[in-house]
Amino acid sequence: MNFFIISAVLSLLAGLLYFEKKESVKGLLIVKPLLSSLFIITALIQNHQNMIYFYIILSGLLLCLIGDVCLIFFFNKKIFTSGLAAFLAGHIMYMIAFFKFGESGTAVYAAGILCLTISSFIFIKLKPHLGNMKKPVIAYIAIITVMVISAFSFHENSIVSQTIRNTIIAAALIFYASDIFVARHRFVKKEFLNRAIGLPMYYTAQFMLALSTGMF
Repeated sequence: MNFFIISAVLSLLAGLLYFEKKESVKGLLIVKPLLSSLFIITALIQNHQNMIYFYIILSGLLLCLIGDVCLIFFFNKKIFTSGLAAFLAGHIMYMIAFFKFGESGTAVYAAGILCLTISSFIFIKLKPHLGNMKKPVIAYIAIITVMVISAFSFHENSIVSQTIRNTIIAAALIFYASDIFVARHRFVKKEFLNRAIGLPMYYTAQFMLALSTGMF
């Protein structure tokens, strides 16, 4: 990323965390779409060699941008659910990209066992707090779990560089971790700590995925 984008990201992220702490919906509506649009711009300005991968990832990023706006209204069940649906679709696009250019192997199977175990544990912890949101949350957990597993399929692709393999796997894991804080904030305990940890992780993952479009 160039200096301008990095500076803008850091400034907008600081503003986002400030408005999250103040619980200012108006402030979030100004800052968050701008910040999320920067990972779209980052993907667009890369030197794309694999256009199929680029377009699939770009679709996922755009869907996540929609999800970001919807989740500003986390207090509204319908809008929040729409945000979950947008993120779910975004994760599916990432999953398609990863599986298309990855290969099955030991890393995928090991990641599958580990991720399914962790996701099951998380769901058990969340279940008492979900109410009638149980089905959407189950669908979301399932999709993001498969997304992380699909990222590990890149580990088996020796054609691409180790850098892109590490970038994609790290991005998926960071994304997964950030969503744990989203779930905790929405369903378990609403506190600024969830945002302070989860949001920087989320944007780190998205920018890593945006940058990956110029790596092969």
